[in-house]
Amino acid sequence: MTTTEHLDQHVAVDPAILYFGTPVLLLSSANEDGTTNLMPMSSVFWLGRSAVLGIGARSQTALNLKRCPELVMNLASPANVAHVDRLALTTGRPDVSPWKARAGYVHAPDKFAVAGLTPLESATVRPHRVAECLVHLEAVVRETRPLGARAGEDDAAARQLAVEAEVTRVWVDPAIRLAGHADRIDPDLWRPLVLSFQRFYGLGPQVHPSRLAGIDEDRYREPRTAS
Repeated sequence: MTTTEHLDQHVAVDPAILYFGTPVLLLSSANEDGTTNLMPMSSVFWLGRSAVLGIGARSQTALNLKRCPELVMNLASPANVAHVDRLALTTGRPDVSPWKARAGYVHAPDKFAVAGLTPLESATVRPHRVAECLVHLEAVVRETRPLGARAGEDDAAARQLAVEAEVTRVWVDPAIRLAGHADRIDPDLWRPLVLSFQRFYGLGPQVHPSRLAGIDEDRYREPRTAS
């Protein structure tokens, strides 16, 4: 008979980071002079029309969102990986922090030029979209919460921020639309770029049928009531 002793071969570890695999995006925000800053990031998830993003509290993006609470989430695919990587050690802040300077970061006021990307006007927000990305999610910030402040510390001591944003417009390349449906994405055609422990990966084919996929996608538009 199998026992839990035989199954539990896990060991306790203390990783410096916990990036087990999340989608990569280029986050657009509006600089004070009206230009658009791009930040490559991968701390994001979605529920309904809301997104929750984790960003550095002292980043140029954090400063921009405080002043202009609008953004675009440009979702990257493996085809965009070289562009994303060119931005990896750049910051929109002219006053590069000592930690970032030691890590090799440099100030880059024009992220589109550095990455070799093309800006597109947005419809509902001020920051520009990234033409080369297959998915653009325009959004407005609804709430920002501090993360990482220790007990007894002021919220201003937080190293990260959790940003809740409401999606206001979704743009997709026709190449990834599901055939026969105006508003659906074909998951066999859309392949997000994934970051896992600082390294880039793509997704392979579906590994197992999903019972959840048996629910018609449009059911999620229906109002939810307590059961």
